[in-house]
Amino acid sequence: MDIYERLKIRKRVNGAGLLTRLGGSLMAPEVLDAMREAAQSYVDIAELQTRASEIIARHTGAEAGLVTSGAAAALTLGTAACLTGHDVAKMERLPDTEGMPNEVIMYRMHRTGYDHAIRAAGAKIREVGFNDRGAGAGVRGLEPWEIEAAISANTVAIAYTMTPSRQPALRQVAEVAARHNLPVIVDAAAQLPPKENLRRFVDDGASLVTYSGGKAIRGPQGTGILCGRRELISAALIQQLDMDVSPETWDPPEGLLSRELLARYPHHGLGRGFKVDKEEIVGLLVALERFASMDVGADMQARERQLAALAALLGDVPHAKATLLSASATGRYPLLELAFDEKALEANAYAISKRLQAGAPPVHLSERRAYEGILVVDPAGLRPEDSAAIAHAVRSLNKPRNKSEPCK
Repeated sequence: MDIYERLKIRKRVNGAGLLTRLGGSLMAPEVLDAMREAAQSYVDIAELQTRASEIIARHTGAEAGLVTSGAAAALTLGTAACLTGHDVAKMERLPDTEGMPNEVIMYRMHRTGYDHAIRAAGAKIREVGFNDRGAGAGVRGLEPWEIEAAISANTVAIAYTMTPSRQPALRQVAEVAARHNLPVIVDAAAQLPPKENLRRFVDDGASLVTYSGGKAIRGPQGTGILCGRRELISAALIQQLDMDVSPETWDPPEGLLSRELLARYPHHGLGRGFKVDKEEIVGLLVALERFASMDVGADMQARERQLAALAALLGDVPHAKATLLSASATGRYPLLELAFDEKALEANAYAISKRLQAGAPPVHLSERRAYEGILVVDPAGLRPEDSAAIAHAVRSLNKPRNKSEPCK
Protein backbone atom coordinates (compact mmCIF):
# COMPACT_ATOMS: atom_id res chain seq x y z
CA MET A 1 0.00 0.00 0.00
CA ASP A 2 1.55 3.31 -1.08
CA ILE A 3 1.19 6.65 0.67
CA TYR A 4 -1.85 7.83 -1.33
CA GLU A 5 -3.67 4.58 -0.70
CA ARG A 6 -2.96 4.98 3.01
CA LEU A 7 -4.37 8.54 2.83
CA LYS A 8 -7.33 7.35 0.73
CA ILE A 9 -6.46 9.77 -2.08
CA ARG A 10 -7.13 8.80 -5.70
CA LYS A 11 -4.15 8.96 -8.06
CA ARG A 12 -4.98 10.69 -11.32
CA VAL A 13 -3.95 10.50 -14.96
CA ASN A 14 -2.60 13.91 -15.92
CA GLY A 15 -3.13 14.71 -19.58
CA ALA A 16 -3.87 18.34 -18.79
CA GLY A 17 -0.29 19.64 -18.58
CA LEU A 18 1.92 20.62 -15.67
CA LEU A 19 -0.61 22.23 -13.35
CA THR A 20 -0.24 23.25 -9.73
CA ARG A 21 -3.64 21.87 -8.84
CA LEU A 22 -2.52 18.41 -10.00
CA GLY A 23 0.83 18.56 -8.23
CA GLY A 24 3.01 20.13 -10.94
CA SER A 25 5.48 17.65 -12.40
CA LEU A 26 7.05 14.36 -11.36
CA MET A 27 10.61 14.71 -10.10
CA ALA A 28 13.45 12.58 -11.42
CA PRO A 29 15.13 10.06 -9.08
CA GLU A 30 18.33 12.16 -8.88
CA VAL A 31 16.29 15.16 -7.70
CA LEU A 32 14.56 13.10 -5.01
CA ASP A 33 17.89 11.60 -3.97
CA ALA A 34 19.45 15.06 -3.63
CA MET A 35 16.55 16.27 -1.50
CA ARG A 36 16.79 13.22 0.75
CA GLU A 37 20.53 13.80 1.15
CA ALA A 38 20.01 17.50 1.88
CA ALA A 39 17.58 16.62 4.65
CA GLN A 40 20.33 14.91 6.65
CA SER A 41 22.33 18.04 7.59
CA TYR A 42 21.98 21.62 8.82
CA VAL A 43 23.20 24.51 6.67
CA ASP A 44 23.02 28.29 6.70
CA ILE A 45 20.16 29.19 4.33
CA ALA A 46 21.74 32.52 3.32
CA GLU A 47 24.92 30.67 2.34
CA LEU A 48 22.92 28.07 0.42
CA GLN A 49 20.94 30.76 -1.41
CA THR A 50 24.17 32.56 -2.26
CA ARG A 51 25.51 29.40 -3.87
CA ALA A 52 22.16 28.87 -5.59
CA SER A 53 22.50 32.38 -7.00
CA GLU A 54 25.75 31.44 -8.72
CA ILE A 55 24.23 28.32 -10.28
CA ILE A 56 21.08 30.12 -11.43
CA ALA A 57 23.20 32.93 -12.88
CA ARG A 58 25.28 30.44 -14.84
CA HIS A 59 22.23 28.92 -16.49
CA THR A 60 20.21 32.11 -17.09
CA GLY A 61 22.89 34.66 -17.94
CA ALA A 62 21.58 36.90 -15.14
CA GLU A 63 23.82 38.57 -12.58
CA ALA A 64 22.21 36.68 -9.70
CA GLY A 65 19.32 34.41 -8.79
CA LEU A 66 17.15 33.26 -5.93
CA VAL A 67 15.15 30.10 -5.22
CA THR A 68 11.64 31.15 -4.24
CA SER A 69 8.51 29.40 -3.02
CA GLY A 70 6.96 29.38 -6.50
CA ALA A 71 6.79 31.80 -9.41
CA ALA A 72 4.03 33.90 -7.81
CA ALA A 73 6.22 34.40 -4.72
CA ALA A 74 9.02 35.41 -7.07
CA LEU A 75 6.77 38.13 -8.50
CA THR A 76 5.96 39.42 -5.02
CA LEU A 77 9.59 39.38 -3.88
CA GLY A 78 10.75 40.99 -7.12
CA THR A 79 8.18 43.75 -6.77
CA ALA A 80 9.16 44.25 -3.13
CA ALA A 81 12.78 44.66 -4.20
CA CYS A 82 11.78 47.31 -6.74
CA LEU A 83 9.73 49.15 -4.10
CA THR A 84 12.44 49.21 -1.44
CA GLY A 85 15.88 48.64 -2.91
CA HIS A 86 18.09 48.29 0.19
CA ASP A 87 16.15 50.89 2.17
CA VAL A 88 15.51 49.04 5.42
CA ALA A 89 12.87 51.52 6.57
CA LYS A 90 10.83 50.87 3.41
CA MET A 91 11.22 47.11 3.88
CA GLU A 92 9.80 47.50 7.37
CA ARG A 93 6.68 49.24 5.98
CA LEU A 94 5.64 46.86 3.21
CA PRO A 95 2.94 46.29 2.10
CA ASP A 96 2.07 49.84 3.28
CA THR A 97 3.38 52.05 0.48
CA GLU A 98 1.42 55.22 1.14
CA GLY A 99 3.53 58.30 0.50
CA MET A 100 6.32 56.46 -1.34
CA PRO A 101 6.76 55.62 -5.05
CA ASN A 102 4.62 52.53 -5.59
CA GLU A 103 3.32 52.33 -9.16
CA VAL A 104 4.07 49.45 -11.52
CA ILE A 105 3.16 50.11 -15.14
CA MET A 106 1.51 47.21 -16.96
CA TYR A 107 0.01 46.73 -20.42
CA ARG A 108 -3.73 46.14 -20.21
CA MET A 109 -3.47 42.92 -22.27
CA HIS A 110 -0.81 41.56 -19.90
CA ARG A 111 -3.00 41.64 -16.84
CA THR A 112 -3.99 38.25 -15.40
CA GLY A 113 -5.09 36.82 -12.08
CA TYR A 114 -1.41 36.32 -11.31
CA ASP A 115 -0.74 40.07 -11.07
CA HIS A 116 -2.29 39.78 -7.61
CA ALA A 117 1.25 38.75 -6.64
CA ILE A 118 2.51 42.18 -7.68
CA ARG A 119 -0.18 43.99 -5.73
CA ALA A 120 0.51 41.83 -2.67
CA ALA A 121 3.82 43.65 -2.19
CA GLY A 122 1.95 46.95 -1.90
CA ALA A 123 2.36 48.09 -5.49
CA LYS A 124 -0.40 49.84 -7.42
CA ILE A 125 -0.74 48.72 -11.03
CA ARG A 126 -1.14 51.49 -13.58
CA GLU A 127 -2.65 50.13 -16.79
CA VAL A 128 -1.56 51.46 -20.17
CA GLY A 129 -2.68 50.77 -23.73
CA PHE A 130 -5.87 49.44 -25.26
CA ASN A 131 -7.16 45.95 -25.99
CA ASP A 132 -7.80 46.52 -29.69
CA ARG A 133 -6.01 43.38 -30.84
CA GLY A 134 -7.51 41.16 -28.18
CA ALA A 135 -11.02 42.40 -28.92
CA GLY A 136 -10.53 42.23 -32.68
CA ALA A 137 -11.26 45.96 -32.89
CA GLY A 138 -8.02 46.98 -34.57
CA VAL A 139 -4.41 46.19 -35.42
CA ARG A 140 -2.52 48.43 -33.02
CA GLY A 141 -0.98 47.24 -29.78
CA LEU A 142 0.91 49.00 -27.03
CA GLU A 143 3.43 51.51 -28.36
CA PRO A 144 6.55 52.82 -26.56
CA TRP A 145 5.26 56.36 -26.23
CA GLU A 146 2.28 55.11 -24.20
CA ILE A 147 4.59 53.60 -21.61
CA GLU A 148 6.72 56.73 -21.55
CA ALA A 149 3.68 58.94 -21.04
CA ALA A 150 2.65 56.92 -17.97
CA ILE A 151 6.03 57.14 -16.22
CA SER A 152 6.13 59.52 -13.29
CA ALA A 153 8.06 60.11 -10.07
CA ASN A 154 5.75 57.49 -8.54
CA THR A 155 6.85 54.70 -10.93
CA VAL A 156 9.06 51.94 -9.53
CA ALA A 157 8.95 49.31 -12.30
CA ILE A 158 7.36 48.06 -15.49
CA ALA A 159 5.76 44.60 -15.40
CA TYR A 160 5.69 42.42 -18.50
CA THR A 161 3.81 39.14 -18.89
CA MET A 162 5.50 36.91 -21.46
CA THR A 163 2.76 35.73 -23.81
CA PRO A 164 2.87 33.64 -27.01
CA SER A 165 2.45 36.80 -29.12
CA ARG A 166 5.31 38.58 -27.30
CA GLN A 167 3.71 41.92 -27.96
CA PRO A 168 4.96 44.53 -27.53
CA ALA A 169 8.53 43.33 -27.99
CA LEU A 170 10.33 43.03 -24.66
CA ARG A 171 13.36 44.81 -26.12
CA GLN A 172 11.21 47.87 -26.88
CA VAL A 173 9.81 47.94 -23.36
CA ALA A 174 13.29 47.48 -21.86
CA GLU A 175 14.66 50.36 -23.94
CA VAL A 176 11.98 52.70 -22.58
CA ALA A 177 12.64 51.49 -19.04
CA ALA A 178 16.40 51.99 -19.40
CA ARG A 179 15.93 55.61 -20.45
CA HIS A 180 14.19 56.22 -17.13
CA ASN A 181 16.37 53.90 -15.01
CA LEU A 182 13.41 51.63 -14.23
CA PRO A 183 13.53 47.85 -13.83
CA VAL A 184 11.42 45.52 -15.98
CA ILE A 185 9.88 42.50 -14.20
CA VAL A 186 9.09 39.64 -16.59
CA ASP A 187 6.62 36.93 -15.62
CA ALA A 188 7.91 33.92 -17.56
CA ALA A 189 6.53 31.31 -15.17
CA ALA A 190 5.27 28.98 -17.91
CA GLN A 191 7.69 29.86 -20.72
CA LEU A 192 9.81 26.70 -20.54
CA PRO A 193 10.41 24.92 -22.87
CA PRO A 194 12.10 25.93 -25.11
CA LYS A 195 15.29 25.76 -23.09
CA GLU A 196 16.58 28.90 -24.80
CA ASN A 197 14.05 30.91 -22.81
CA LEU A 198 16.24 30.48 -19.73
CA ARG A 199 18.49 33.18 -21.21
CA ARG A 200 16.35 34.96 -23.78
CA PHE A 201 14.52 37.41 -21.53
CA VAL A 202 17.60 38.61 -19.66
CA ASP A 203 19.31 39.01 -23.04
CA ASP A 204 16.33 41.09 -24.19
CA GLY A 205 16.75 43.53 -21.31
CA ALA A 206 14.68 42.17 -18.41
CA SER A 207 15.85 43.31 -14.97
CA LEU A 208 14.06 40.46 -13.16
CA VAL A 209 12.59 37.23 -14.56
CA THR A 210 10.42 34.66 -12.79
CA TYR A 211 10.15 30.97 -13.66
CA SER A 212 8.25 28.09 -12.15
CA GLY A 213 10.58 25.50 -10.64
CA GLY A 214 8.01 22.73 -10.44
CA LYS A 215 6.81 22.59 -14.04
CA ALA A 216 9.11 22.04 -17.05
CA ILE A 217 12.25 22.21 -14.88
CA ARG A 218 10.67 19.36 -12.86
CA GLY A 219 11.94 20.49 -9.51
CA PRO A 220 9.90 20.59 -6.29
CA GLN A 221 6.42 21.89 -7.08
CA GLY A 222 6.60 24.60 -4.42
CA THR A 223 9.67 26.28 -5.94
CA GLY A 224 10.35 29.07 -8.37
CA ILE A 225 13.25 31.13 -9.66
CA LEU A 226 13.80 34.87 -9.52
CA CYS A 227 16.83 35.96 -11.51
CA GLY A 228 18.18 39.28 -12.69
CA ARG A 229 20.17 42.26 -11.48
CA ARG A 230 22.32 41.57 -8.43
CA GLU A 231 21.15 44.52 -6.31
CA LEU A 232 17.49 43.57 -6.84
CA ILE A 233 18.07 39.89 -6.03
CA SER A 234 19.94 40.98 -2.89
CA ALA A 235 16.97 43.14 -1.84
CA ALA A 236 14.58 40.26 -2.54
CA LEU A 237 16.65 37.73 -0.57
CA ILE A 238 17.01 39.86 2.55
CA GLN A 239 13.21 40.23 2.63
CA GLN A 240 12.80 36.44 2.41
CA LEU A 241 15.35 35.33 5.00
CA ASP A 242 14.79 34.58 8.67
CA MET A 243 16.19 37.79 10.22
CA ASP A 244 15.77 36.83 13.86
CA VAL A 245 19.55 37.23 14.21
CA SER A 246 21.85 39.09 16.58
CA PRO A 247 23.53 42.01 14.81
CA GLU A 248 26.56 41.36 17.00
CA THR A 249 27.12 37.88 15.60
CA TRP A 250 25.38 37.65 12.19
CA ASP A 251 27.93 37.24 9.43
CA PRO A 252 26.15 37.14 6.06
CA PRO A 253 28.01 35.24 3.33
CA GLU A 254 30.00 37.13 0.72
CA GLY A 255 28.81 37.29 -2.85
CA LEU A 256 25.14 38.30 -2.93
CA LEU A 257 23.80 40.23 0.07
CA SER A 258 24.77 43.89 -0.06
CA ARG A 259 27.37 44.99 2.48
CA GLU A 260 25.32 48.12 3.16
CA LEU A 261 22.82 45.92 5.03
CA LEU A 262 25.43 45.50 7.78
CA ALA A 263 24.92 49.13 8.77
CA ARG A 264 21.17 48.73 9.32
CA TYR A 265 19.88 45.23 9.93
CA PRO A 266 16.33 44.68 8.66
CA HIS A 267 13.75 42.74 10.64
CA HIS A 268 11.68 39.98 9.04
CA GLY A 269 10.54 41.22 5.63
CA LEU A 270 7.41 40.86 3.55
CA GLY A 271 8.77 37.60 2.14
CA ARG A 272 9.24 35.85 5.47
CA GLY A 273 6.16 33.76 4.70
CA PHE A 274 7.74 32.72 1.38
CA LYS A 275 10.58 30.75 2.93
CA VAL A 276 12.13 27.85 1.04
CA ASP A 277 13.65 24.89 2.85
CA LYS A 278 17.09 23.44 2.19
CA GLU A 279 15.64 20.33 0.56
CA GLU A 280 13.67 22.37 -1.97
CA ILE A 281 16.63 24.63 -2.78
CA VAL A 282 18.88 21.65 -3.43
CA GLY A 283 16.18 19.82 -5.39
CA LEU A 284 15.56 22.84 -7.59
CA LEU A 285 19.27 23.28 -8.32
CA VAL A 286 19.70 19.63 -9.32
CA ALA A 287 16.55 19.81 -11.47
CA LEU A 288 17.74 23.04 -13.13
CA GLU A 289 21.11 21.54 -14.04
CA ARG A 290 19.35 18.45 -15.35
CA PHE A 291 16.97 20.56 -17.47
CA ALA A 292 19.83 22.71 -18.81
CA SER A 293 21.76 19.64 -19.97
CA MET A 294 18.88 17.54 -21.33
CA ASP A 295 18.13 16.98 -25.00
CA VAL A 296 14.78 18.77 -25.17
CA GLY A 297 14.38 17.91 -28.85
CA ALA A 298 14.63 14.18 -28.17
CA ASP A 299 12.20 14.55 -25.27
CA MET A 300 9.67 16.28 -27.54
CA GLN A 301 10.03 13.59 -30.19
CA ALA A 302 9.31 10.89 -27.60
CA ARG A 303 6.23 12.74 -26.40
CA GLU A 304 5.07 13.23 -29.97
CA ARG A 305 5.39 9.48 -30.61
CA GLN A 306 3.34 8.80 -27.49
CA LEU A 307 0.56 11.11 -28.72
CA ALA A 308 0.65 9.55 -32.20
CA ALA A 309 0.20 6.11 -30.63
CA LEU A 310 -2.70 7.43 -28.54
CA ALA A 311 -4.30 8.95 -31.65
CA ALA A 312 -4.11 5.52 -33.29
CA LEU A 313 -5.83 3.94 -30.28
CA LEU A 314 -8.63 6.47 -30.65
CA GLY A 315 -8.91 6.22 -34.42
CA ASP A 316 -12.15 4.21 -34.45
CA VAL A 317 -13.83 5.86 -31.47
CA PRO A 318 -17.22 7.32 -32.49
CA HIS A 319 -17.92 11.02 -32.01
CA ALA A 320 -14.29 11.95 -31.26
CA LYS A 321 -11.72 13.16 -33.78
CA ALA A 322 -8.05 13.27 -32.79
CA THR A 323 -5.67 15.79 -34.37
CA LEU A 324 -1.95 15.77 -33.56
CA LEU A 325 -0.08 19.08 -33.39
CA SER A 326 3.69 18.66 -33.51
CA ALA A 327 6.14 20.41 -31.21
CA SER A 328 7.39 22.38 -34.20
CA ALA A 329 3.84 23.64 -34.76
CA THR A 330 3.19 24.62 -31.13
CA GLY A 331 6.70 25.87 -30.34
CA ARG A 332 6.54 23.95 -27.07
CA TYR A 333 5.07 20.53 -26.24
CA PRO A 334 3.21 18.58 -28.96
CA LEU A 335 -0.54 18.36 -28.36
CA LEU A 336 -3.37 15.99 -29.26
CA GLU A 337 -6.69 17.75 -29.80
CA LEU A 338 -9.86 15.74 -29.27
CA ALA A 339 -12.87 17.30 -30.99
CA PHE A 340 -16.14 15.84 -29.72
CA ASP A 341 -19.54 15.59 -31.37
CA GLU A 342 -21.36 17.21 -28.47
CA LYS A 343 -24.81 16.57 -29.95
CA ALA A 344 -24.21 12.83 -30.37
CA LEU A 345 -22.69 12.52 -26.91
CA GLU A 346 -25.44 14.68 -25.38
CA ALA A 347 -22.79 16.62 -23.48
CA ASN A 348 -20.59 19.62 -24.09
CA ALA A 349 -16.82 19.46 -23.64
CA TYR A 350 -17.00 20.66 -20.05
CA ALA A 351 -19.46 17.89 -19.14
CA ILE A 352 -17.27 15.37 -20.98
CA SER A 353 -14.24 16.56 -19.02
CA LYS A 354 -16.21 16.18 -15.79
CA ARG A 355 -17.17 12.61 -16.72
CA LEU A 356 -13.53 11.74 -17.46
CA GLN A 357 -12.49 13.13 -14.08
CA ALA A 358 -15.16 11.03 -12.37
CA GLY A 359 -13.78 7.79 -13.83
CA ALA A 360 -11.52 5.17 -12.32
CA PRO A 361 -8.84 6.33 -12.55
CA PRO A 362 -9.78 10.01 -12.91
CA VAL A 363 -8.47 11.38 -16.22
CA HIS A 364 -7.68 15.06 -16.62
CA LEU A 365 -7.36 16.67 -20.07
CA SER A 366 -6.71 20.32 -20.79
CA GLU A 367 -9.84 22.46 -21.06
CA ARG A 368 -8.09 25.38 -22.78
CA ARG A 369 -10.29 24.88 -25.86
CA ALA A 370 -13.36 23.36 -24.23
CA TYR A 371 -15.43 26.36 -25.29
CA GLU A 372 -14.90 25.11 -28.88
CA GLY A 373 -15.90 21.53 -28.07
CA ILE A 374 -12.26 20.40 -27.90
CA LEU A 375 -10.29 18.82 -25.07
CA VAL A 376 -6.51 18.70 -25.41
CA VAL A 377 -4.09 15.97 -24.35
CA ASP A 378 -0.96 17.76 -23.15
CA PRO A 379 1.82 15.16 -22.78
CA ALA A 380 4.04 17.19 -20.43
CA GLY A 381 2.86 15.21 -17.42
CA LEU A 382 2.08 11.86 -19.08
CA ARG A 383 3.73 8.61 -18.06
CA PRO A 384 4.10 5.80 -20.65
CA GLU A 385 1.28 3.79 -19.09
CA ASP A 386 -1.19 6.70 -19.17
CA SER A 387 -2.05 6.43 -22.85
CA ALA A 388 -4.05 3.22 -22.35
CA ALA A 389 -5.97 4.79 -19.46
CA ILE A 390 -6.88 7.84 -21.55
CA ALA A 391 -7.96 5.70 -24.50
CA HIS A 392 -10.14 3.55 -22.27
CA ALA A 393 -11.72 6.60 -20.64
CA VAL A 394 -12.52 8.26 -23.99
CA ARG A 395 -13.98 5.04 -25.37
CA SER A 396 -16.19 4.78 -22.29
CA LEU A 397 -17.85 8.08 -23.19
CA ASN A 398 -19.98 6.22 -25.72
CA LYS A 399 -21.58 4.10 -23.03
CA PRO A 400 -25.10 5.15 -21.97
CA ARG A 401 -24.96 8.25 -19.81
CA ASN A 402 -26.50 8.44 -16.35
CA LYS A 403 -29.64 10.50 -17.01
CA SER A 404 -29.14 12.38 -13.75
CA GLU A 405 -25.96 13.89 -15.21
CA PRO A 406 -26.54 17.31 -16.84
CA CYS A 407 -25.70 17.67 -20.52
CA LYS A 408 -24.62 21.28 -20.31
